[in-house]
Amino acid sequence: MFQRTLRTSAAALFLMLTAACGSSAEAESSSSSSSDLSSVTLRVGATGWKNEEAILKYAGLDDTPYEVKWSLFQGGDLQLQAIRAGALDLASSSEIPPVFAAADGDPNFKVVAVQRAATLNQEVVVPKGSKVTDIAGLKGKKVGYVQNTTAHYFLYELLKQTGLKWSDIDAKPLLPNDGLAALNGGGIDAFASYGTSVITAHQQGATRVGSGKDILSGNFLWSAKESVLTSPARKAAVADLIARITRAYAYVRDGHEDGFAEITAEATHQPLAQAKKDLLDAQAQRPTAARTVGDDTIASQQKVADAFTELGELKGKLDVKSFWTTELNADLKKVL
Repeated sequence: MFQRTLRTSAAALFLMLTAACGSSAEAESSSSSSSDLSSVTLRVGATGWKNEEAILKYAGLDDTPYEVKWSLFQGGDLQLQAIRAGALDLASSSEIPPVFAAADGDPNFKVVAVQRAATLNQEVVVPKGSKVTDIAGLKGKKVGYVQNTTAHYFLYELLKQTGLKWSDIDAKPLLPNDGLAALNGGGIDAFASYGTSVITAHQQGATRVGSGKDILSGNFLWSAKESVLTSPARKAAVADLIARITRAYAYVRDGHEDGFAEITAEATHQPLAQAKKDLLDAQAQRPTAARTVGDDTIASQQKVADAFTELGELKGKLDVKSFWTTELNADLKKVL
């Protein structure tokens, strides 16, 4: 309950700070022509660091005919909360946050596209000097995890693979920064997290005891506020932005890795060599690229939702296709 209060408070604070820009976005006419994007403003979420904004600028693709306002969050779940409250138009997340956002009530968003991406830096780590060497060693231990995210899901699946139940660990829901502090301060024995928090943990001497690399699908979802889909102009802008991000990653892979590795290293406070290695490894595992909604992408998330039902985090079976749509497929196909 305390963790949910923390998350609600964080979202509420963000909403207070962004209320002014929300009213202007809502004022855009739903009858605007898709060819005239100059009046469109998209409020877009990012997690970890604003890598999408950075890669667009690096590739020279940030010259959008519409305005983009990026906001940083500690997780995709907070992005979905912001969409639910009307503070964001477009959220990026793993498959998990939309499940919980939809389970809380009637969602005011739809999953409109999928970004295929690497599943590296999704790990369970233990602090320097820990005697725990594998997932089995977590039995009876205090294990932090980022609730309602990929970390929650792959930790559960890793425990199952080892023959352990969720009740076999003392699970502690924590935000990434709080989890790192608890790991280093001895408050928890292990931490399941992702992205920059895992990178930082390794820099501080942590070691990996489990990975979600081969558990996670690699489907990362773009969720749009439903009102975005009623405007041809805003739909076109969303499709264009998602396609630009795909082209930006293709530009990086086409011999421009060094420059973007430098940007990444500075943003994530890690050595340049490590940033470049992570970038190359990620693009080798699964090149970052968008794709349209299909039956297979919906089925993939249904599998995840069913796992959370088994875990007892959802009250009953959730039909995920109720908050997916193919409404953006035609626009996205045109620009990909």
